[in-house]
Amino acid sequence: MTKQLENHFLRMLTGSCGINEHAGIVAAVSGGPDSMALLHLLASARKILRLELVAVWVDHGLRPTETPQEKETVAAATEKLGIPFLPKTADVTAYAQEKHLSIEHAARELRYAILREVAKNCSASAIAVGHTADDQAEEVLIRLLRGSGRKGLAGMSMKSGEIIRPLLRTNKQDLLAWLTQRDIPHCFDSSNNDRKFLRNRVRHELLPFLCEQFEPGIKNSLLKTADSLAVDEDLLEEMTTDAWQQVVQEEDDTLRLLREPFRVLHPALQRRTIEQLLWRMGSKAKYDHILLIIEATLNGRNRSELHLSSGLRVGVFVGWLEFSYPAGHRAWRGRLLEATPAPSVAPLAPAHRQTQG
Repeated sequence: MTKQLENHFLRMLTGSCGINEHAGIVAAVSGGPDSMALLHLLASARKILRLELVAVWVDHGLRPTETPQEKETVAAATEKLGIPFLPKTADVTAYAQEKHLSIEHAARELRYAILREVAKNCSASAIAVGHTADDQAEEVLIRLLRGSGRKGLAGMSMKSGEIIRPLLRTNKQDLLAWLTQRDIPHCFDSSNNDRKFLRNRVRHELLPFLCEQFEPGIKNSLLKTADSLAVDEDLLEEMTTDAWQQVVQEEDDTLRLLREPFRVLHPALQRRTIEQLLWRMGSKAKYDHILLIIEATLNGRNRSELHLSSGLRVGVFVGWLEFSYPAGHRAWRGRLLEATPAPSVAPLAPAHRQTQG
């Protein structure tokens, strides 16, 4: 088991995660079993690939009775392995209140912000996190419950920008067995049993129920579905990039969606293009907003407009739709076209699309 898992990890690291020799990697290590396995497997791969590793541990300020032990566990492991250790703190509660986010969401945002800052300071090319195949199955099911489309149901990627997930095809039970064989200490996060979090209800209630009452192989079924959709997603992403170049133009902080070339796109590409456009404008790509914009593009009256969230306005003109924040990125009740002259028809430079990571 030991060598088999280590070899599999190395293949995932150099293959799907794209890590080469001498790469710098920041490892997110909480002290739990998944991240402790990640830390030690990276240390093993370091000998072969001559990696530069840094371990980051974040205290979110949520479990003061448990975090000292977790910090001590990670510090001891990194000292033994000869890996630099950077403990960090984050005030998740204050940030959640300020940004009106859930505790889970706030913790994730702050944690990744810290990891990216460390990676930048260390000139590291990758940030390794410990998501496993079990996490992937849970994530796909959660996204299904929330009504995600194909892209969401494709699950997490092995590599997404600088984030790599070399354990994404490894079962948690195999990691636990490997930790036991290697006698590697790890901690238990009590919040993983807190049923107020949706992920924990899915992990401890929904998945076991589906496995027992409907399909014993539900986890593998979810993973196969995610893999299949991910392959399709790669193709659709390429097609969306091509479509974007044909139908979107840019001028300063304004994006224009050209109506005639948009009309001939397949409905799937129409939806994906609008989704990317809303993300580019810093807006949430809500399903009902996407449908409204498509309808306006196909059938909207000249000089009509759509009022979306946070002051985003969509002006409808004969040849295009114009997306802008006329009063800034804030709630605003005014009309975009009040006393606004009809825009010129001068050609604009093509926009460079930014994908959501």
